[in-house]
Amino acid sequence: MAKLVPESHPALHTISEEITAEEFSDGTVKKILKGLREAIKTYDVEGYSAVAIAAPQIGVAKRMFLIEDQNSDRENALPTIIAINPHITKYSKKTNEVGEGCLSVVDTYGVVTRHQNVTLEALDENGKLFTRGAGGLLAQIIQHECDHLDGTLFVDRAERTWQKGEEPLY
Repeated sequence: MAKLVPESHPALHTISEEITAEEFSDGTVKKILKGLREAIKTYDVEGYSAVAIAAPQIGVAKRMFLIEDQNSDRENALPTIIAINPHITKYSKKTNEVGEGCLSVVDTYGVVTRHQNVTLEALDENGKLFTRGAGGLLAQIIQHECDHLDGTLFVDRAERTWQKGEEPLY
């Protein structure tokens, strides 16, 4: 079973490699996706559930992430997105300061500036190219996960951070 790696793991601090055509056909993509789904389901901290995970978070330095909202009570559930070799092709000029946390940075939260809207281009789990626009929370998640693939954690971008139990510094 795939597990989240600690914040110090090298995969979280390196630029991930593109997934090759061979890795689609030899089962590597399916194996990584299975690992991402296993690991995302294990995260449950005081009632908070995960919404997304990138391959480096399970120790695999490959360009792949999964958005799969684990909160079944959410009124506006996020769509499930499997993004392989993703690229953000457009960023809105408008940005927002948003609060973030991360499965890989335990008990730390922060304020990060993110673009309000983005356009994502990626391959799905079958190797088919897709383009998807996103705004608000979904755009924030896509930017956060793409950062993982470039070896950047949200704390590297955060303007302010605080620990669990401290007053948020908005």
